[in-house]
Amino acid sequence: MINFIKTMKEDVSSVLERDPAARNVFEVLTTYPGIHAIIIHRISHLFWKMKLKWLARVISNLARWLTGIEIHPGATIGRRFFIDHGMGVVIGETAEIGNDCTIYHGVTLGGTSWSKGKRHPTLNDFVVVGAGAKVLGPITVGMAARIGSNAVVVKDVPEEATVVGVPGRTIITKEEKAKVSEQQKQREKFAEKLGFDAYGATQDMPDPVATAINNMLDHIHLMDKQMESMCKSLKQLGSEIDIDKLPHLGSCEIDQHDTANRKDESLK
Repeated sequence: MINFIKTMKEDVSSVLERDPAARNVFEVLTTYPGIHAIIIHRISHLFWKMKLKWLARVISNLARWLTGIEIHPGATIGRRFFIDHGMGVVIGETAEIGNDCTIYHGVTLGGTSWSKGKRHPTLNDFVVVGAGAKVLGPITVGMAARIGSNAVVVKDVPEEATVVGVPGRTIITKEEKAKVSEQQKQREKFAEKLGFDAYGATQDMPDPVATAINNMLDHIHLMDKQMESMCKSLKQLGSEIDIDKLPHLGSCEIDQHDTANRKDESLK
């Protein structure tokens, strides 16, 4: 009983940590169907292990009727499991879910075989499964992997990988993430050199695209002035330089509101 209460507290705390809309424990306990489904599942799973399988299935069906979330009482679920929104989630009998996992509405952890035995997926710790994704068969999803919304996954997923599409394909591996992280650091250093706020976080520069373009134009203006100065110096030394006359750039400042309007038009 003590372990059950401790586990329930961890489940509630995980909601408060991962959902910015959650305000307090009372709200989570009374209004979150994901928490209701998990708590009831832990009770039904206990009866399942006690070989009271009919009673476990009845309790499971009650949870499905109340929450719209179907978790077979035989499924093994780790600690701090978070089901966000939850409607339409289906978790099969032999599914195994590790600690600190998160899944969204419409997710199916299903089977692809009618034979008995292990036929549902295993999610290792820290896995996130996006809304509407289907993870099918006795496959393993590696630690900290990410499965995109509406993906259909039928093969093992490496740890820290990102999977999207139908059928699911790995678009980012652990090694690629490390490479991207290093590239991002280099971009941030260059952005800092140009005075560009990479995240558009400052109030005076709300549009990072406009800010980037403006800084690039400032850089071009400076190079243009230096080039003109060099040409004048060379002419004074007697050198003849044949350069086509370039149009005057002016300030060339990109209005941030115009940039936002162009973004809106491109989305239409």
